[in-house]
Amino acid sequence: MKKKAAPLMSAAVLLVVVAAIVLITNIVKKYTPTSEVMDGMEYFQLSGEDQAALILHGRVSDYQGILSDDTCYVDFDAVKEQLNDRFYWDAEANLMRYTTPTEIIEIPAGGSQYTTTGRTGNTDYEIVKVDGAKTYLALEFVKQYTNLEYELYRDPNRIVITNDWGSREVADIRKKSKVRYQGGIKSPVLTEAEKNETVTVLEPMEDWTGILTQDGYFGYVKNDRLVNQRTEELEREFEEPEYTSVVKDHKINMVWHHIASMDSNYGIIYDIASVKGVNTISPTWFSIADNEGNVSSLALEDYVETAHRNGMEVWPLIDNFSENVDTTRVLTATASRDQIVKQLIASAIQYGFDGVNVDFENIPEEAADAYIQFIRELSVRCRANGLVLSVDVPVPMPFNEHYNREELGRVCDYVVVMGYDEHYYGSDAGSVASLGFENQGILDTRETVPAEKIISGIPFFTRLWNTTVGEDGTADVTSEAMGMTEAWQTLENNGVEASWDEETMQNYAEFEGDDGSLYQIWLEDERSIEEKMILVKDYGLGGVAAWRLGLEDDAVWDIILKYVN
Repeated sequence: MKKKAAPLMSAAVLLVVVAAIVLITNIVKKYTPTSEVMDGMEYFQLSGEDQAALILHGRVSDYQGILSDDTCYVDFDAVKEQLNDRFYWDAEANLMRYTTPTEIIEIPAGGSQYTTTGRTGNTDYEIVKVDGAKTYLALEFVKQYTNLEYELYRDPNRIVITNDWGSREVADIRKKSKVRYQGGIKSPVLTEAEKNETVTVLEPMEDWTGILTQDGYFGYVKNDRLVNQRTEELEREFEEPEYTSVVKDHKINMVWHHIASMDSNYGIIYDIASVKGVNTISPTWFSIADNEGNVSSLALEDYVETAHRNGMEVWPLIDNFSENVDTTRVLTATASRDQIVKQLIASAIQYGFDGVNVDFENIPEEAADAYIQFIRELSVRCRANGLVLSVDVPVPMPFNEHYNREELGRVCDYVVVMGYDEHYYGSDAGSVASLGFENQGILDTRETVPAEKIISGIPFFTRLWNTTVGEDGTADVTSEAMGMTEAWQTLENNGVEASWDEETMQNYAEFEGDDGSLYQIWLEDERSIEEKMILVKDYGLGGVAAWRLGLEDDAVWDIILKYVN
Protein backbone atom coordinates (compact mmCIF):
# COMPACT_ATOMS: atom_id res chain seq x y z
CA MET A 1 0.00 0.00 0.00
CA LYS A 2 2.86 2.34 0.85
CA LYS A 3 4.48 1.63 -2.50
CA LYS A 4 1.24 2.58 -4.31
CA ALA A 5 0.73 5.78 -2.25
CA ALA A 6 4.16 7.24 -2.94
CA PRO A 7 3.59 7.89 -6.68
CA LEU A 8 0.21 9.39 -5.94
CA MET A 9 1.72 11.75 -3.40
CA SER A 10 4.45 12.75 -5.82
CA ALA A 11 1.89 13.47 -8.54
CA ALA A 12 -0.17 15.56 -6.15
CA VAL A 13 2.86 17.55 -5.07
CA LEU A 14 3.83 18.05 -8.70
CA LEU A 15 0.36 19.32 -9.52
CA VAL A 16 0.50 21.74 -6.61
CA VAL A 17 3.92 22.95 -7.69
CA VAL A 18 2.80 23.39 -11.30
CA ALA A 19 -0.33 25.21 -10.18
CA ALA A 20 1.73 27.46 -7.96
CA ILE A 21 4.11 28.21 -10.79
CA VAL A 22 1.21 29.02 -13.12
CA LEU A 23 -0.40 31.19 -10.47
CA ILE A 24 2.79 33.05 -9.71
CA THR A 25 3.52 33.43 -13.43
CA ASN A 26 0.07 34.89 -14.00
CA ILE A 27 0.41 37.21 -11.05
CA VAL A 28 3.80 38.38 -12.22
CA LYS A 29 2.49 38.73 -15.75
CA LYS A 30 -0.53 40.67 -14.54
CA TYR A 31 1.47 43.15 -12.55
CA THR A 32 4.50 43.47 -14.78
CA PRO A 33 4.32 46.53 -17.08
CA THR A 34 4.56 45.78 -20.78
CA SER A 35 7.64 47.03 -22.55
CA GLU A 36 5.93 46.99 -25.97
CA VAL A 37 6.59 50.24 -27.84
CA MET A 38 3.92 51.52 -30.23
CA ASP A 39 5.18 52.42 -33.68
CA GLY A 40 5.35 56.20 -34.02
CA MET A 41 4.19 56.18 -37.64
CA GLU A 42 1.15 54.18 -36.57
CA TYR A 43 0.40 56.47 -33.63
CA PHE A 44 0.59 59.62 -35.74
CA GLN A 45 -1.24 57.92 -38.63
CA LEU A 46 1.52 58.60 -41.14
CA SER A 47 2.21 56.56 -44.25
CA GLY A 48 4.81 58.63 -46.14
CA GLU A 49 8.18 60.14 -45.29
CA ASP A 50 7.09 63.62 -46.34
CA GLN A 51 3.90 63.54 -44.28
CA ALA A 52 3.69 65.28 -40.92
CA ALA A 53 1.15 64.90 -38.16
CA LEU A 54 -0.51 68.03 -36.79
CA ILE A 55 -0.82 68.30 -33.03
CA LEU A 56 -3.59 70.76 -32.21
CA HIS A 57 -5.30 71.39 -28.88
CA GLY A 58 -3.41 68.50 -27.32
CA ARG A 59 -4.50 65.85 -29.80
CA VAL A 60 -3.43 64.43 -33.15
CA SER A 61 -5.54 66.22 -35.73
CA ASP A 62 -7.51 64.38 -38.38
CA TYR A 63 -5.74 66.68 -40.83
CA GLN A 64 -2.10 66.36 -41.84
CA GLY A 65 0.74 68.43 -43.13
CA ILE A 66 3.69 67.79 -45.38
CA LEU A 67 7.34 68.77 -45.29
CA SER A 68 9.26 70.19 -48.22
CA ASP A 69 12.83 71.46 -47.83
CA ASP A 70 12.26 71.82 -44.10
CA THR A 71 9.20 74.01 -44.70
CA CYS A 72 6.05 72.94 -42.87
CA TYR A 73 2.85 72.91 -44.89
CA VAL A 74 -0.63 72.44 -43.46
CA ASP A 75 -3.73 71.09 -45.17
CA PHE A 76 -5.74 74.16 -46.20
CA ASP A 77 -8.91 72.72 -44.67
CA ALA A 78 -7.11 72.56 -41.31
CA VAL A 79 -6.03 76.18 -41.68
CA LYS A 80 -9.58 77.20 -42.51
CA GLU A 81 -11.29 75.25 -39.76
CA GLN A 82 -8.80 75.40 -36.91
CA LEU A 83 -6.27 78.20 -37.42
CA ASN A 84 -7.50 81.14 -39.46
CA ASP A 85 -10.68 81.12 -41.54
CA ARG A 86 -9.85 84.34 -43.39
CA PHE A 87 -7.79 82.47 -45.97
CA TYR A 88 -9.78 81.79 -49.13
CA TRP A 89 -8.83 79.30 -51.83
CA ASP A 90 -10.08 79.67 -55.42
CA ALA A 91 -9.34 76.26 -56.95
CA GLU A 92 -10.37 77.33 -60.46
CA ALA A 93 -7.99 80.28 -60.48
CA ASN A 94 -5.29 78.43 -58.50
CA LEU A 95 -5.22 81.43 -56.20
CA MET A 96 -5.14 81.96 -52.45
CA ARG A 97 -6.36 85.18 -50.85
CA TYR A 98 -6.10 86.57 -47.36
CA THR A 99 -8.09 89.63 -46.34
CA THR A 100 -7.07 92.05 -43.59
CA PRO A 101 -9.09 95.13 -42.58
CA THR A 102 -7.19 97.22 -45.13
CA GLU A 103 -5.62 94.86 -47.67
CA ILE A 104 -6.39 91.93 -49.92
CA ILE A 105 -3.32 89.70 -50.13
CA GLU A 106 -3.13 87.56 -53.25
CA ILE A 107 -0.94 84.44 -53.46
CA PRO A 108 -0.73 82.43 -56.69
CA ALA A 109 -0.12 78.72 -56.11
CA GLY A 110 3.35 77.35 -56.74
CA GLY A 111 5.33 80.53 -56.11
CA SER A 112 7.06 82.48 -53.37
CA GLN A 113 5.59 85.87 -54.25
CA TYR A 114 2.45 87.55 -53.01
CA THR A 115 0.86 90.90 -53.79
CA THR A 116 -1.08 93.41 -51.76
CA THR A 117 -2.42 96.84 -52.54
CA GLY A 118 0.49 98.72 -54.04
CA ARG A 119 3.30 96.34 -53.15
CA THR A 120 4.78 92.90 -53.74
CA GLY A 121 6.25 90.59 -51.13
CA ASN A 122 8.59 87.61 -51.42
CA THR A 123 9.41 84.63 -49.25
CA ASP A 124 12.21 82.07 -49.45
CA TYR A 125 9.70 79.24 -49.71
CA GLU A 126 6.75 78.24 -51.84
CA ILE A 127 3.66 79.62 -50.10
CA VAL A 128 0.83 77.58 -51.59
CA LYS A 129 1.50 74.03 -52.66
CA VAL A 130 -1.03 71.95 -54.61
CA ASP A 131 -0.67 68.18 -54.48
CA GLY A 132 -3.39 66.52 -56.51
CA ALA A 133 -6.73 67.29 -54.91
CA LYS A 134 -5.06 68.66 -51.78
CA THR A 135 -3.98 72.24 -51.18
CA TYR A 136 -1.36 73.08 -48.55
CA LEU A 137 -0.37 76.41 -47.08
CA ALA A 138 3.06 77.20 -45.62
CA LEU A 139 2.63 77.44 -41.86
CA GLU A 140 5.25 80.18 -41.62
CA PHE A 141 3.09 82.36 -43.88
CA VAL A 142 -0.04 81.55 -41.87
CA LYS A 143 1.86 82.57 -38.73
CA GLN A 144 2.35 86.11 -40.09
CA TYR A 145 -1.41 86.70 -39.81
CA THR A 146 -2.36 84.30 -37.02
CA ASN A 147 -1.69 84.16 -33.30
CA LEU A 148 0.12 80.83 -33.25
CA GLU A 149 3.49 79.21 -32.63
CA TYR A 150 4.70 75.88 -33.92
CA GLU A 151 7.57 73.44 -33.55
CA LEU A 152 8.67 70.67 -35.92
CA TYR A 153 9.83 67.34 -34.53
CA ARG A 154 11.29 64.46 -36.51
CA ASP A 155 11.21 60.64 -36.46
CA PRO A 156 8.33 60.63 -37.05
CA ASN A 157 7.45 64.04 -38.50
CA ARG A 158 5.05 66.02 -36.36
CA ILE A 159 4.20 69.69 -36.06
CA VAL A 160 3.10 70.86 -32.62
CA ILE A 161 0.92 73.95 -33.06
CA THR A 162 -0.05 76.21 -30.18
CA ASN A 163 -2.92 78.63 -30.75
CA ASP A 164 -4.99 78.24 -27.58
CA TRP A 165 -3.44 80.94 -25.44
CA GLY A 166 -4.33 81.63 -21.83
CA SER A 167 -4.46 79.40 -18.76
CA ARG A 168 -3.35 75.79 -18.86
CA GLU A 169 -2.66 73.12 -16.26
CA VAL A 170 0.91 71.82 -16.20
CA ALA A 171 3.02 69.54 -14.01
CA ASP A 172 6.61 68.32 -13.80
CA ILE A 173 7.74 64.72 -14.30
CA ARG A 174 9.16 63.41 -10.98
CA LYS A 175 11.43 60.87 -12.64
CA LYS A 176 11.91 59.45 -16.10
CA SER A 177 8.57 57.88 -16.99
CA LYS A 178 7.01 55.86 -19.75
CA VAL A 179 4.09 57.59 -21.48
CA ARG A 180 1.54 54.97 -22.49
CA TYR A 181 -1.08 54.94 -25.21
CA GLN A 182 -3.85 54.36 -22.65
CA GLY A 183 -4.07 54.38 -18.88
CA GLY A 184 -2.71 51.05 -17.67
CA ILE A 185 0.58 49.19 -17.47
CA LYS A 186 -0.43 46.83 -20.28
CA SER A 187 -0.92 49.64 -22.75
CA PRO A 188 1.91 50.15 -25.29
CA VAL A 189 4.57 52.76 -24.63
CA LEU A 190 4.49 55.85 -26.82
CA THR A 191 7.54 57.69 -25.57
CA GLU A 192 9.42 58.55 -22.41
CA ALA A 193 9.11 61.80 -20.50
CA GLU A 194 12.36 62.98 -18.99
CA LYS A 195 12.85 63.90 -15.36
CA ASN A 196 11.78 67.52 -14.62
CA GLU A 197 10.13 67.81 -18.05
CA THR A 198 7.08 70.06 -17.91
CA VAL A 199 3.98 68.49 -19.46
CA THR A 200 0.45 69.76 -20.05
CA VAL A 201 -2.22 68.07 -17.92
CA LEU A 202 -5.28 67.34 -20.04
CA GLU A 203 -7.16 64.37 -18.59
CA PRO A 204 -6.83 63.65 -14.86
CA MET A 205 -8.14 60.25 -13.75
CA GLU A 206 -8.09 58.17 -10.55
CA ASP A 207 -4.72 56.44 -11.06
CA TRP A 208 -3.49 57.81 -14.39
CA THR A 209 -3.41 61.23 -16.05
CA GLY A 210 -3.56 62.11 -19.72
CA ILE A 211 -0.72 64.47 -20.59
CA LEU A 212 0.75 66.20 -23.62
CA THR A 213 4.52 66.05 -23.86
CA GLN A 214 6.45 68.98 -25.22
CA ASP A 215 7.22 67.05 -28.41
CA GLY A 216 3.59 66.27 -29.21
CA TYR A 217 2.67 62.91 -27.69
CA PHE A 218 -0.65 62.64 -25.90
CA GLY A 219 -0.59 59.67 -23.53
CA TYR A 220 -0.91 58.58 -19.93
CA VAL A 221 1.42 58.42 -16.93
CA LYS A 222 0.81 57.25 -13.38
CA ASN A 223 -0.36 60.02 -11.10
CA ASP A 224 2.56 59.55 -8.73
CA ARG A 225 4.94 60.55 -11.55
CA LEU A 226 3.52 64.09 -11.61
CA VAL A 227 4.63 66.77 -9.17
CA ASN A 228 4.28 70.53 -8.80
CA GLN A 229 0.98 70.71 -10.65
CA ARG A 230 0.04 74.33 -11.32
CA THR A 231 -1.69 76.79 -13.62
CA GLU A 232 0.44 78.67 -16.13
CA GLU A 233 -0.41 81.53 -18.46
CA LEU A 234 0.56 80.92 -22.06
CA GLU A 235 1.04 84.12 -24.00
CA ARG A 236 2.44 85.35 -27.30
CA GLU A 237 2.93 88.87 -28.49
CA PHE A 238 0.62 89.27 -31.43
CA GLU A 239 -1.34 92.25 -32.65
CA GLU A 240 -4.82 91.19 -33.70
CA PRO A 241 -6.15 93.06 -36.76
CA GLU A 242 -8.40 95.98 -35.88
CA TYR A 243 -11.56 96.24 -37.95
CA THR A 244 -12.54 99.88 -37.77
CA SER A 245 -16.21 100.57 -38.28
CA VAL A 246 -18.33 103.56 -39.11
CA VAL A 247 -20.75 103.80 -36.22
CA LYS A 248 -22.86 106.94 -36.44
CA ASP A 249 -23.39 109.17 -33.43
CA HIS A 250 -27.11 108.85 -34.08
CA LYS A 251 -29.46 105.94 -34.64
CA ILE A 252 -30.04 104.94 -38.24
CA ASN A 253 -33.55 105.62 -39.51
CA MET A 254 -33.45 103.99 -42.94
CA VAL A 255 -36.10 103.21 -45.48
CA TRP A 256 -35.67 101.12 -48.59
CA HIS A 257 -36.92 102.76 -51.78
CA HIS A 258 -38.04 100.40 -54.52
CA ILE A 259 -36.68 101.66 -57.86
CA ALA A 260 -37.99 99.57 -60.76
CA SER A 261 -36.78 101.78 -63.62
CA MET A 262 -34.65 104.82 -64.25
CA ASP A 263 -37.79 106.97 -64.33
CA SER A 264 -38.65 105.85 -60.79
CA ASN A 265 -35.69 107.86 -59.53
CA TYR A 266 -37.32 111.14 -60.49
CA GLY A 267 -40.20 110.49 -58.09
CA ILE A 268 -38.01 110.72 -55.00
CA ILE A 269 -39.04 114.26 -54.14
CA TYR A 270 -42.70 113.20 -54.07
CA ASP A 271 -42.03 109.86 -52.38
CA ILE A 272 -40.24 111.46 -49.43
CA ALA A 273 -42.57 114.43 -49.11
CA SER A 274 -44.37 113.04 -46.03
CA VAL A 275 -41.50 111.23 -44.29
CA LYS A 276 -40.13 112.49 -40.99
CA GLY A 277 -36.79 111.80 -39.40
CA VAL A 278 -35.43 109.51 -42.11
CA ASN A 279 -31.67 109.99 -42.25
CA THR A 280 -30.81 107.18 -44.67
CA ILE A 281 -32.45 106.00 -47.87
CA SER A 282 -31.58 102.82 -49.76
CA PRO A 283 -32.70 102.79 -53.40
CA THR A 284 -32.78 99.34 -55.02
CA TRP A 285 -30.37 100.32 -57.77
CA PHE A 286 -28.02 97.41 -58.26
CA SER A 287 -28.42 93.74 -59.09
CA ILE A 288 -25.99 91.02 -60.12
CA ALA A 289 -26.84 90.58 -63.80
CA ASP A 290 -24.84 87.47 -64.78
CA ASN A 291 -22.37 84.88 -63.54
CA GLU A 292 -19.39 86.98 -64.63
CA GLY A 293 -20.19 89.55 -61.95
CA ASN A 294 -21.57 92.28 -64.16
CA VAL A 295 -23.96 94.54 -62.28
CA SER A 296 -27.08 96.23 -63.61
CA SER A 297 -27.51 99.79 -62.39
CA LEU A 298 -30.29 102.34 -62.05
CA ALA A 299 -28.08 104.88 -60.26
CA LEU A 300 -28.75 108.59 -60.82
CA GLU A 301 -26.72 111.51 -59.53
CA ASP A 302 -29.77 113.79 -59.26
CA TYR A 303 -31.34 111.30 -56.87
CA VAL A 304 -28.30 111.43 -54.58
CA GLU A 305 -28.27 115.22 -54.63
CA THR A 306 -31.97 115.38 -53.78
CA ALA A 307 -31.54 112.96 -50.88
CA HIS A 308 -28.56 114.91 -49.54
CA ARG A 309 -30.50 118.18 -49.71
CA ASN A 310 -33.17 116.53 -47.57
CA GLY A 311 -30.69 115.35 -44.93
CA MET A 312 -30.49 111.74 -46.05
CA GLU A 313 -27.47 109.59 -46.73
CA VAL A 314 -27.78 107.24 -49.69
CA TRP A 315 -26.89 103.55 -49.24
CA PRO A 316 -27.95 101.87 -52.49
CA LEU A 317 -28.94 98.20 -52.33
CA ILE A 318 -27.43 95.41 -54.42
CA ASP A 319 -29.29 92.11 -54.68
CA ASN A 320 -28.84 88.62 -56.16
CA PHE A 321 -32.46 88.17 -57.25
CA SER A 322 -31.91 87.60 -60.98
CA GLU A 323 -32.98 84.14 -62.16
CA ASN A 324 -30.02 84.22 -64.56
CA VAL A 325 -27.51 84.26 -61.71
CA ASP A 326 -26.02 81.25 -59.95
CA THR A 327 -25.09 82.82 -56.60
CA THR A 328 -22.64 80.06 -55.72
CA ARG A 329 -20.85 80.32 -59.03
CA VAL A 330 -20.59 84.10 -59.11
CA LEU A 331 -19.35 84.42 -55.54
CA THR A 332 -16.94 81.48 -55.67
CA ALA A 333 -14.97 82.91 -58.59
CA THR A 334 -12.46 85.58 -57.61
CA ALA A 335 -12.80 87.36 -60.96
CA SER A 336 -16.57 87.80 -60.65
CA ARG A 337 -16.36 88.95 -57.03
CA ASP A 338 -13.78 91.54 -58.08
CA GLN A 339 -16.02 92.64 -60.91
CA ILE A 340 -18.93 93.30 -58.54
CA VAL A 341 -16.78 95.20 -56.04
CA LYS A 342 -15.12 97.26 -58.77
CA GLN A 343 -18.45 98.39 -60.21
CA LEU A 344 -19.96 99.26 -56.84
CA ILE A 345 -16.97 101.35 -55.77
CA ALA A 346 -16.76 103.06 -59.16
CA SER A 347 -20.47 103.94 -58.91
CA ALA A 348 -20.02 105.29 -55.39
CA ILE A 349 -17.27 107.60 -56.63
CA GLN A 350 -19.21 108.61 -59.74
CA TYR A 351 -22.56 109.30 -58.08
CA GLY A 352 -21.39 110.34 -54.65
CA PHE A 353 -23.44 108.03 -52.48
CA ASP A 354 -22.50 107.30 -48.89
CA GLY A 355 -22.73 103.56 -48.37
CA VAL A 356 -23.69 100.17 -49.76
CA ASN A 357 -26.44 97.82 -48.60
CA VAL A 358 -25.89 94.18 -49.59
CA ASP A 359 -29.09 92.15 -49.82
CA PHE A 360 -28.01 88.69 -50.95
CA GLU A 361 -30.72 86.25 -49.95
CA ASN A 362 -31.13 82.48 -49.91
CA ILE A 363 -27.37 81.92 -49.80
CA PRO A 364 -26.81 78.15 -50.16
CA GLU A 365 -24.53 76.52 -47.63
CA GLU A 366 -21.97 75.63 -50.30
CA ALA A 367 -21.59 79.35 -51.05
CA ALA A 368 -21.13 80.39 -47.41
CA ASP A 369 -17.33 80.83 -47.55
CA ALA A 370 -17.51 82.66 -50.86
CA TYR A 371 -20.25 84.95 -49.56
CA ILE A 372 -18.30 85.99 -46.47
CA GLN A 373 -15.17 86.42 -48.59
CA PHE A 374 -17.08 88.78 -50.88
CA ILE A 375 -18.20 90.83 -47.89
CA ARG A 376 -14.63 90.94 -46.55
CA GLU A 377 -13.25 92.12 -49.88
CA LEU A 378 -16.00 94.69 -50.30
CA SER A 379 -15.39 95.93 -46.74
CA VAL A 380 -11.73 96.67 -47.58
CA ARG A 381 -12.77 98.87 -50.51
CA CYS A 382 -15.57 100.54 -48.55
CA ARG A 383 -13.23 101.27 -45.66
CA ALA A 384 -10.68 102.79 -48.05
CA ASN A 385 -13.32 105.02 -49.65
CA GLY A 386 -15.22 106.08 -46.55
CA LEU A 387 -18.37 104.14 -47.44
CA VAL A 388 -20.72 102.65 -44.87
CA LEU A 389 -21.18 98.91 -45.46
CA SER A 390 -24.42 97.32 -44.29
CA VAL A 391 -25.61 93.80 -44.95
CA ASP A 392 -29.11 92.33 -44.72
CA VAL A 393 -29.48 88.95 -43.03
CA PRO A 394 -32.49 86.82 -42.13
CA VAL A 395 -33.56 86.10 -38.57
CA PRO A 396 -31.21 83.38 -37.26
CA MET A 397 -32.53 79.87 -37.81
CA PRO A 398 -30.81 76.46 -37.83
CA PHE A 399 -30.95 76.35 -41.63
CA ASN A 400 -29.13 79.69 -42.08
CA GLU A 401 -26.37 79.42 -39.47
CA HIS A 402 -23.84 79.43 -42.32
CA TYR A 403 -24.33 83.18 -42.77
CA ASN A 404 -21.51 83.62 -40.20
CA ARG A 405 -23.06 86.61 -38.47
CA GLU A 406 -20.09 86.94 -36.12
CA GLU A 407 -17.74 87.71 -39.00
CA LEU A 408 -20.33 89.95 -40.66
CA GLY A 409 -20.59 91.91 -37.43
CA ARG A 410 -16.82 92.26 -37.35
CA VAL A 411 -16.17 93.44 -40.92
CA CYS A 412 -19.39 95.37 -41.63
CA ASP A 413 -20.54 98.65 -40.16
CA TYR A 414 -24.15 97.54 -39.71
CA VAL A 415 -26.05 94.24 -39.83
CA VAL A 416 -29.73 94.57 -40.73
CA VAL A 417 -31.89 91.79 -39.26
CA MET A 418 -34.83 91.32 -41.62
CA GLY A 419 -37.49 90.68 -39.00
CA TYR A 420 -40.21 89.78 -41.46
CA ASP A 421 -41.35 86.92 -43.67
CA GLU A 422 -42.15 84.89 -40.58
CA HIS A 423 -44.98 83.71 -42.81
CA TYR A 424 -44.52 84.20 -46.53
CA TYR A 425 -46.07 83.48 -49.88
CA GLY A 426 -46.44 79.71 -50.03
CA SER A 427 -46.47 79.16 -46.26
CA ASP A 428 -49.36 78.59 -43.89
CA ALA A 429 -51.36 81.66 -42.90
CA GLY A 430 -49.85 83.77 -40.15
CA SER A 431 -48.22 87.04 -39.19
CA VAL A 432 -45.54 88.44 -41.45
CA ALA A 433 -43.70 89.84 -38.44
CA SER A 434 -45.03 89.07 -34.97
CA LEU A 435 -43.28 90.85 -32.12
CA GLY A 436 -41.97 87.54 -30.77
CA PHE A 437 -40.36 86.73 -34.13
CA GLU A 438 -38.71 90.15 -34.29
CA ASN A 439 -37.61 89.98 -30.66
CA GLN A 440 -36.06 86.52 -30.95
CA GLY A 441 -34.28 87.50 -34.15
CA ILE A 442 -32.66 90.44 -32.39
CA LEU A 443 -31.73 88.43 -29.30
CA ASP A 444 -30.16 85.65 -31.35
CA THR A 445 -28.23 88.11 -33.52
CA ARG A 446 -26.96 89.97 -30.43
CA GLU A 447 -25.15 86.79 -29.37
CA THR A 448 -22.54 87.39 -32.10
CA VAL A 449 -23.07 90.97 -33.33
CA PRO A 450 -22.65 94.07 -31.12
CA ALA A 451 -26.02 95.69 -30.41
CA GLU A 452 -24.89 99.07 -31.70
CA LYS A 453 -24.23 97.49 -35.10
CA ILE A 454 -27.64 95.85 -35.37
CA ILE A 455 -30.38 97.55 -37.35
CA SER A 456 -33.88 96.16 -36.87
CA GLY A 457 -35.56 95.51 -40.22
CA ILE A 458 -39.32 96.00 -39.97
CA PRO A 459 -42.11 95.70 -42.57
CA PHE A 460 -44.50 98.39 -43.74
CA PHE A 461 -46.50 95.63 -45.42
CA THR A 462 -48.70 92.73 -44.42
CA ARG A 463 -50.42 89.81 -46.17
CA LEU A 464 -54.09 89.12 -46.71
CA TRP A 465 -54.46 85.36 -46.43
CA ASN A 466 -57.19 83.35 -48.09
CA THR A 467 -57.85 79.72 -47.12
CA THR A 468 -60.20 77.59 -49.18
CA VAL A 469 -61.06 74.06 -48.07
CA GLY A 470 -61.81 71.63 -50.90
CA GLU A 471 -64.34 68.83 -50.89
CA ASP A 472 -61.60 66.40 -49.93
CA GLY A 473 -60.73 68.52 -46.87
CA THR A 474 -57.47 69.87 -48.34
CA ALA A 475 -56.78 73.50 -47.53
CA ASP A 476 -55.55 75.79 -50.32
CA VAL A 477 -53.76 78.83 -48.87
CA THR A 478 -52.87 81.90 -50.92
CA SER A 479 -51.79 85.37 -49.90
CA GLU A 480 -51.47 88.88 -51.26
CA ALA A 481 -48.97 91.46 -49.99
CA MET A 482 -50.35 94.94 -49.33
CA GLY A 483 -49.38 98.16 -47.64
CA MET A 484 -50.90 99.67 -44.52
CA THR A 485 -53.50 101.89 -46.17
CA GLU A 486 -54.66 99.16 -48.56
CA ALA A 487 -54.98 96.70 -45.69
CA TRP A 488 -57.22 98.94 -43.62
CA GLN A 489 -59.24 99.82 -46.72
CA THR A 490 -59.81 96.12 -47.35
CA LEU A 491 -61.30 95.71 -43.88
CA GLU A 492 -63.47 98.78 -44.32
CA ASN A 493 -64.74 97.53 -47.66
CA ASN A 494 -65.77 94.26 -46.03
CA GLY A 495 -67.30 95.86 -42.94
CA VAL A 496 -64.77 94.23 -40.62
CA GLU A 497 -63.14 95.58 -37.47
CA ALA A 498 -59.78 94.41 -36.23
CA SER A 499 -58.96 93.56 -32.62
CA TRP A 500 -55.63 93.51 -30.79
CA ASP A 501 -53.87 90.15 -30.64
CA GLU A 502 -51.64 89.87 -27.56
CA GLU A 503 -49.72 86.93 -29.00
CA THR A 504 -48.43 88.70 -32.12
CA MET A 505 -48.83 92.25 -30.73
CA GLN A 506 -50.69 93.23 -33.88
CA ASN A 507 -54.25 94.02 -34.84
CA TYR A 508 -55.93 90.95 -36.32
CA ALA A 509 -59.06 90.50 -38.40
CA GLU A 510 -60.81 87.74 -40.29
CA PHE A 511 -63.87 87.52 -42.46
CA GLU A 512 -65.65 85.15 -44.79
CA GLY A 513 -65.46 85.61 -48.53
CA ASP A 514 -68.36 85.34 -50.95
CA ASP A 515 -67.26 81.80 -51.78
CA GLY A 516 -67.14 80.77 -48.13
CA SER A 517 -63.38 80.93 -47.90
CA LEU A 518 -61.61 82.38 -44.85
CA TYR A 519 -59.71 85.67 -45.07
CA GLN A 520 -57.18 86.52 -42.33
CA ILE A 521 -54.88 89.48 -41.81
CA TRP A 522 -52.34 90.52 -39.18
CA LEU A 523 -51.91 94.26 -39.56
CA GLU A 524 -48.89 96.52 -39.40
CA ASP A 525 -49.93 99.92 -38.08
CA GLU A 526 -48.88 102.62 -35.62
CA ARG A 527 -49.40 100.35 -32.62
CA SER A 528 -47.50 97.32 -33.94
CA ILE A 529 -44.68 99.51 -35.24
CA GLU A 530 -44.34 101.14 -31.82
CA GLU A 531 -43.97 97.73 -30.16
CA LYS A 532 -41.13 96.97 -32.56
CA MET A 533 -39.51 100.35 -31.97
CA ILE A 534 -39.50 99.74 -28.21
CA LEU A 535 -37.16 96.80 -28.92
CA VAL A 536 -34.77 99.12 -30.77
CA LYS A 537 -34.65 101.38 -27.73
CA ASP A 538 -34.55 98.69 -25.03
CA TYR A 539 -31.80 96.66 -26.71
CA GLY A 540 -29.66 99.68 -27.61
CA LEU A 541 -29.69 98.85 -31.31
CA GLY A 542 -28.07 100.91 -34.05
CA GLY A 543 -31.40 101.83 -35.61
CA VAL A 544 -34.27 100.71 -37.78
CA ALA A 545 -34.80 99.99 -41.48
CA ALA A 546 -38.25 99.70 -43.05
CA TRP A 547 -39.34 97.86 -46.18
CA ARG A 548 -40.49 99.82 -48.01
CA LEU A 549 -41.18 103.49 -48.80
CA GLY A 550 -44.73 104.05 -50.05
CA LEU A 551 -46.38 101.19 -48.13
CA GLU A 552 -46.64 103.13 -44.86
CA ASP A 553 -49.27 105.35 -43.30
CA ASP A 554 -47.85 108.79 -42.66
CA ALA A 555 -48.57 108.49 -38.94
CA VAL A 556 -45.88 105.83 -38.44
CA TRP A 557 -43.12 108.36 -39.04
CA ASP A 558 -43.93 110.18 -35.80
CA ILE A 559 -43.89 106.85 -33.95
CA ILE A 560 -40.48 105.87 -35.33
CA LEU A 561 -39.09 109.33 -34.70
CA LYS A 562 -39.88 109.01 -30.98
CA TYR A 563 -37.36 106.18 -30.68
CA VAL A 564 -34.57 107.16 -33.08
CA ASN A 565 -34.41 110.89 -32.58
